[in-house]
Amino acid sequence: MITTLPPAAIFIIGALFIPLLRGKLKSVYMLLLPVLGFVNLLNMTKGKYWIIKFLDYNLIFGRVDNLSMVFGYIFVIVTFIGIIYALHVKDDVQHVAAFSYAGGALGVTFAGDLFSLYIFWEILAIASVFLVWARRTEASLSAGFRYLLVHVFGGLCLLAGIILYVQNTGTPEFGYIGLSNVASWLIFIGFCLNAVVFPLHPWLPDAYPEATVTGAVFMSALTTKSA
Repeated sequence: MITTLPPAAIFIIGALFIPLLRGKLKSVYMLLLPVLGFVNLLNMTKGKYWIIKFLDYNLIFGRVDNLSMVFGYIFVIVTFIGIIYALHVKDDVQHVAAFSYAGGALGVTFAGDLFSLYIFWEILAIASVFLVWARRTEASLSAGFRYLLVHVFGGLCLLAGIILYVQNTGTPEFGYIGLSNVASWLIFIGFCLNAVVFPLHPWLPDAYPEATVTGAVFMSALTTKSA
């Protein structure tokens, strides 16, 4: 019996209610979300959960093991610290994007198949663009568009690799991928771009300085670690 929630859902769905709140209630709510996320992790046990049938495949939104739990705790704690740092900011766009970004990172961490991983990978990309644009300057707007183009390219490489991998193996579930064919190399490139691996790194010094302070905190803490 499942007694916990998908870790990503707490942050992503929770972010939608932030614009509806005001004053101290909003601050308390934003601090409670990562606390709830932490308690949720404490009650999770190893296994595969939150499985949804999609076409002929299973989308596994919760593969819980020792490694995913370690990163899950780290991401939730980092989110709590980041929100404390961002409480003074009176901009709902930044708060919603930050929680969506943290939720995407948790979704990637606990994804049990390549399709569900891709969903959260794109949530990461979209949320991070808004963390750059939220600074509302001409430079941040330009940097955000360049950032978006780079990550669209990376996302397309990842998606193409996933499709080829599923065609070759018959399943989107994680297994040994290696670097032996086009599919594996496309997936590798998609990951390397987010991990800021040379020579796919120039987007980072271009985008991060133009992000909001809140955006820089969350992106620096979660982007490469998710990859």
